[in-house]
Amino acid sequence: MDGASIIEQLMTTEGRLDPYPLYARAHELGEAAPAGPGAVLVVGHAAANQVLRNPAFAREETGTPSDDRAELFAHPSVALFGRSILERDAPDHGRVRSLIASAFNARRVAALRPAIEATVERLLDELADRGAGGSPVDFMDAFAFRLPVEVICELLGIPAADRHRFRGLASDLTIALELIQDLGELAAADVAAIELSAYFEELTAERLARPTGDLVSDLARIAADSPDRISGEELLSNLALLLVAGFETTTNLLGNGLALLFRHPEAAEGLRTGAFDPSLFVDEVLRYDSPVQLTSRISTAPDLTVAGVPAPTGTVVLTLLGAANHDPARYPRPDRFDPTRTDSQPLSFGGGPHFCLGSQLARLEGEIAVPALLDRFPRLAPAGIPTRRDRLVLRGYETLPITVR
Repeated sequence: MDGASIIEQLMTTEGRLDPYPLYARAHELGEAAPAGPGAVLVVGHAAANQVLRNPAFAREETGTPSDDRAELFAHPSVALFGRSILERDAPDHGRVRSLIASAFNARRVAALRPAIEATVERLLDELADRGAGGSPVDFMDAFAFRLPVEVICELLGIPAADRHRFRGLASDLTIALELIQDLGELAAADVAAIELSAYFEELTAERLARPTGDLVSDLARIAADSPDRISGEELLSNLALLLVAGFETTTNLLGNGLALLFRHPEAAEGLRTGAFDPSLFVDEVLRYDSPVQLTSRISTAPDLTVAGVPAPTGTVVLTLLGAANHDPARYPRPDRFDPTRTDSQPLSFGGGPHFCLGSQLARLEGEIAVPALLDRFPRLAPAGIPTRRDRLVLRGYETLPITVR
C-alpha cells in the first residue's frame, strides 16, 4: 500500500473504526510518504513533531483560495472553525489566543481541582442511582460527557439549564473537522454552527449588560471595548470552539480509558491500589488510543520537506497523530498498552503554536475521575457491546454500557 491508498482505506467505515492496522502499514513506508498529488502523509513521531512545531506548515491557505476552498468555506460550520484559533495563523492566532489563554493557565486550572472533585462525586452518586440493582448504564451519556461539559460550561459561564443542549450540537459541528468526501455531509454541522453562533450571540449580549465575572463576560467586554483585539465574529467562533473542544476530547479520553481498563484489569487494580500513577495512565491512554487522531497543515514555502519527502508550497500535510503515537522508532512495543511508561510524549494535543489550550484541564479531569470511579465501584464491569463513533479525526465511543454494582 502507498500513502494515497492508506488514506483511502482510512476513510472507509472499517478504517475509521480500527485505523491501527493501517497505521502499521504506513510505518513500513517510512516517517512520511507521498499521498497522491499535492499531499504528504506523516506517521513518524519525530516527523509529526517537526510539522506541528514549524510555522511554515500553516493551518491557513496562503494566497488566493482555490474555487474548491472557497466553496468549502461558504459552509457555516467550516467558516466558524476558520475564524477560530484552531484554524488561524500568526498574527491573528496569537492575538486571540493570548486573550483566551488566561482561563487555562496552570494556576487557574489547578484551582479547579476542588470543583472537579465535587462534580465527580455528584455524578458518581447519580451513576449509582441509575445503575441500582444492576441495571445497565451508558457510561458515555451518564458520566463521560457530563463531567467535562459541566467543567467547561462553568468556566465559560454557561447557565446550568442550557448545558443539556450541547452534546448533539457538538457532535454535529465536529463533522466539519473530519475528512469530508461530499460537502453534503456538512448539512448537520452547518445547522449546529448556526445554532451555536446564535446562542453565544444572545449570551454575550446578556453578559455585556450584566457581567458575572466568567470568561464569556470578560471576552464580551473586550470585544465591545477593543474590537481590534477580538472582533464580534471571532468572539462567537472561539466561544463555540472552546465549548466543543472543552468536552469532546475529554469525553473520548474517559471513554477510551475505561474501555482499556476493561481489557486490562491489572491496570484497573493498579489504579485502585495506588500502585499506578494516574497521570501516567492518562498519558498512556492518550498515546495508545488518542481522542484526536489526525490534523493537517499546508506548506507555505517551496523548499520544505518532511523526513526527506518534498512538500512544496500548497502541499497538504496529513499528520496522523494516532500513528505517530504508535511509532516503533519512538516507543518500544508501541501496540502494548502499558500505563507504567515514564517516557511518553503523546502528540494527542498537537504541538507548537496550536498546542491545545485545554490539555492541562483534560489531563486533570482524567486523573481525578478514573481513580474515583474505580474506587467507588470495585465491581465495575462492561454490560454489553460498546459502539464506536464512525469518525477518524475524533476517536471515541458513542455508547459504553456498564454495570456499577
